[in-house]
Amino acid sequence: MNGAESQHDVVVVGGGLAGCETAYQLAQRGLRVRLVEMKPHKRTPAQTSDRMAELVCSNSLRGAALSNAVGLLKEELRRVGSLALRCADETSVPAGGALAVDRERFAEAMTREIEAHPRITVEHREVTEIPAERPVILATGPLTSDALAASLAAAVGAEHLAYYDAIAPIVSADSIDWSRVWKQSRYGKGGAVRGDRAAQREQTAQPDRAAQPEDAAERRDDAEAGDEAYVNCPFDEAQYKAFVQALVASDKVEARAFEEVRYFEGCLPCEVMAARGEQTLAFGPMKPVGLTDPRTGRRPYAVLQLRPEDEAATAYNLVGFQTRMKYAEQLRVFRMVPGLEEAEFLRMGSVHRNTFVDAPALLGPAMELRAMPGVHLAGQISGVEGYVESAAAGFVCAILLAQQLRNEPLRPPPPTTALGGILTHLGRKQPTYQPSNITWAHIAPLDPAHGKLRKRARYEVMAERALRDLDAWWAAG
Repeated sequence: MNGAESQHDVVVVGGGLAGCETAYQLAQRGLRVRLVEMKPHKRTPAQTSDRMAELVCSNSLRGAALSNAVGLLKEELRRVGSLALRCADETSVPAGGALAVDRERFAEAMTREIEAHPRITVEHREVTEIPAERPVILATGPLTSDALAASLAAAVGAEHLAYYDAIAPIVSADSIDWSRVWKQSRYGKGGAVRGDRAAQREQTAQPDRAAQPEDAAERRDDAEAGDEAYVNCPFDEAQYKAFVQALVASDKVEARAFEEVRYFEGCLPCEVMAARGEQTLAFGPMKPVGLTDPRTGRRPYAVLQLRPEDEAATAYNLVGFQTRMKYAEQLRVFRMVPGLEEAEFLRMGSVHRNTFVDAPALLGPAMELRAMPGVHLAGQISGVEGYVESAAAGFVCAILLAQQLRNEPLRPPPPTTALGGILTHLGRKQPTYQPSNITWAHIAPLDPAHGKLRKRARYEVMAERALRDLDAWWAAG
């Protein structure tokens, strides 16, 4: 650490996307920031690098089109100078209609920017209780340590702070049997081989037995906006049913006796989906609609899709196949996938805990704990879900705190914007509060004067309004 502890205006705890974004935005506004990050002294079970802003669950930042909510959120973040979006754009890899990054290059870029900023001092140590300094921002992410989570629970009286989330395995590209797989996006988006339209119409006419909310499905590494970067592993009916049976019967890592398993619906372990019914996966991440196997000229019964993890496509992620199976079981079951019979697994899937608060009950308008003035929350611990949303929550928290420290009236992003939608979600009471990705439901609806519009047209008009309102808000700040 450089300088005395008193030589700072704000303490930020956590060097993930939210912590880095928060620290950077505060520093850009002339504030001196002490960013406390526990790596390299300690890592969470999901982390493998000592760099800040490490992406551990996926390299995808999801859809880029303005007709989906997360695409709008990314464009808004670009317009207001987000560090995370600038670094993501600089380190992007092919992903069709989505934004995906080279994870190592992204973390390197974020770390470099934070360490080089003249108003940010990085201190490497673990924080085990809420610091006494004020203001302080807790941006410790989904794997907040047990000790700090206990300190937070004692402060706010929350009964349940934790539930489980899971990450998918990664396989080496060299170990895939390329004679059994092919590259194509669903419906031929992104210039790849086009799927047959009759099959597409047939599928869309059926109810989706594993239906998820629109943006929650996007959260689960939805490959529908992809291009030829996606690899398809085809199943016939017998192969698919055997695979599902193996998932259901597999040996899983069990929760400890005192821990309650509460999965986020948009990121369910594949074996949990399989246990909900034999066809759940076939109507979920393994849906074959819009795909044609070039070897047969027909749509397969089901597919498992792979997405490249880096720019050179040396490794692939099993899209939508986050898991809590034990490692030996993962090797056995995932090698039943056509094309992965001899796959080399560079990373096994694993279960990890997600820590968050009941934001509507606990947070004030500046993302500050009502029970502890001066303690702010940013990122997933505040109750958002997803990388982009975490960075956005960090950005909003920094803006509001900077206004507060300048003794200005709070000027949050307009509720018509996706950034404003982050605050809408954090303030919207639910029977049982759960984290959420950004959705159109978080953004103020259109004026009835627009009349009745089809879904895509409505979203496009909402996006135009959002960017117009955002630009006006930003210019006035």
